[in-house]
Amino acid sequence: MNNEERNKKYNAYVSTKSPKTREWPTLFLAFLIGGLICCFGQAITDTLQIWFPAMSEAELGAWTLVIIIFITCVLTGFGIFDDIAKFAGAGTIVPITGFANSICSSAMEYRQEGIIFGMCVKMFTVAGPVIVCGIVSSIVVGLIYLIF
Repeated sequence: MNNEERNKKYNAYVSTKSPKTREWPTLFLAFLIGGLICCFGQAITDTLQIWFPAMSEAELGAWTLVIIIFITCVLTGFGIFDDIAKFAGAGTIVPITGFANSICSSAMEYRQEGIIFGMCVKMFTVAGPVIVCGIVSSIVVGLIYLIF
């Protein structure tokens, strides 16, 4: 059996075992839940602005992100965020909640290995490449901006 024939058989096997996705309901739920998360973030910002009118826009944004990350980590810790993510799909991954969930989940998974060699080292296994890619691309864009 050559490689091409083997690959065709394997792809046929995988397609029979893979769950079928209904695209439009999945897209709708992702859009709906992602939008609700963003509306929730805006509500947090508006509430903070009412309570602390002297805060600048940058401070309001930073505190909103901190609150959303905290809520996501708490929901991840109780296993609730996983249920929301199964229902919403990419709607929970695209906002900052997906990033917070990836770090919190990794930290929870490796907590038995200790604080230093478990949680602190392994919590960035999923999100680490995203952070590195973001930093490197921002440096490249900054250098291009500086030159031109």
